[in-house]
Amino acid sequence: MAAHHGEVVTTTHLTPTLVRIVLGGPGLDAVEMPESTDAYVNVAIAPPDAGYGPVFDPRDVLETCAPEQAPARRRYTVRHWDPAQRRLTLDFVVHGDTGVAGPWARRAAVGDVLVFNGPGGGYRPDPGAPWHLMVGDESALPAIAASLEVLAPGDRAVVRLVCDGPEHEVALTSPADVDLVWLHRGSSAASLPRSVEALTFPDGSPQVFVHGEADEVRAVRRHLVLARGLPVAAMSCSPYWRRGMSDEEWRSVKKEFTAAMDADLAG
Repeated sequence: MAAHHGEVVTTTHLTPTLVRIVLGGPGLDAVEMPESTDAYVNVAIAPPDAGYGPVFDPRDVLETCAPEQAPARRRYTVRHWDPAQRRLTLDFVVHGDTGVAGPWARRAAVGDVLVFNGPGGGYRPDPGAPWHLMVGDESALPAIAASLEVLAPGDRAVVRLVCDGPEHEVALTSPADVDLVWLHRGSSAASLPRSVEALTFPDGSPQVFVHGEADEVRAVRRHLVLARGLPVAAMSCSPYWRRGMSDEEWRSVKKEFTAAMDADLAG
């Protein structure tokens, strides 16, 4: 994937833990965004003592610098792309000083530079689907929000989202008929798997989008395939992160975890 960079144009704190960054500038001139509503970019955030400038090619850094100088890599879903204004909007989940990208977003100021590779993507709501099931947490929120916006009047979507509380909810808009329920962590009814198990499905087989915390995604996927009989081909399911693990720790075991997810479907 090609390397690009954007300059921070605006920062907005949408919720106590969600920061929206809008990027602009000539470093976005060559960006070609796919039609996917789960389009993503792989951001590269240099360490504080990096011996190279704010604009860099991550591949060159890996080839020419010591390992400790390597930028941290994180994947973020594109919330919005304005091709006319060349503006890229990304939403960052921030938990204090935990992690790398979140603290960067919390401190970001106008003019700061963010380097990234991409974009890529693979999911977009099928206009021919009888209805749509979208399930996730804050990490899946940009893709779900973008997906709801491209649905047509008369389409139907069932959405279940989990967050930390009412103040962490964000407004979602869609021309479709949307059954949206926010679940709040810490309550007995906050389980995404249980919320999906309790659903009375509309007629027809849905197109499914389930992304978020690894164990929750695994449980929802297993239920949809084994209990509901949904075809895997009609589902986009991805474990973005795993509770109790850093991003680096999760990436080191993700391949084995996804293999175990597939083994679940054997019954």
